[in-house]
Parts: sequence; structure tokens; C-alpha cells
Amino acid sequence: MADHAPTGPVELGAKMDYVEHERTYAGFLTLAKYGSLFCAGILIAMAFGFFVGGFFSATILFILIMAVGGFILR
Repeated sequence: MADHAPTGPVELGAKMDYVEHERTYAGFLTLAKYGSLFCAGILIAMAFGFFVGGFFSATILFILIMAVGGFILR
């Protein structure tokens, strides 16, 4: 059987779309930042609701954490 593997340098392959690559990476970083903020906010609000008691106060704390964190991360 013949081997059809490319033997030339890798640089001669297909052109890379670097603009799309950077846009995708920026989207990934944004998702990672705000996803981490969401997870931390949920965990803190759940702990607050468990130890202090009260669904309403934990919800207000979650909204406050998300607002302040969103302002800091932008």
C-alpha cells in the first residue's frame, strides 16, 4: 500500500483564519469568566441561605454578587 501522508513542511498547509481563532478564544475567555462568577455566586448564596436561612435574602445576595462581579469583570 502506498503511503499518502504529507511529507512537506507544516507551514504549507491550509491557511489559518486567525481572526476567527481570536474571536473564538475571546468568547471562550468570556464564558469562563462569567461562568466562574455564576458558580461562585450560586455557592455563596446557597451557603448564606443555609446558614442564615431565607430564600429571599439568598436571592438578593446572589443578584448583588452577580451585579458587582459583572461590573468588576467587564
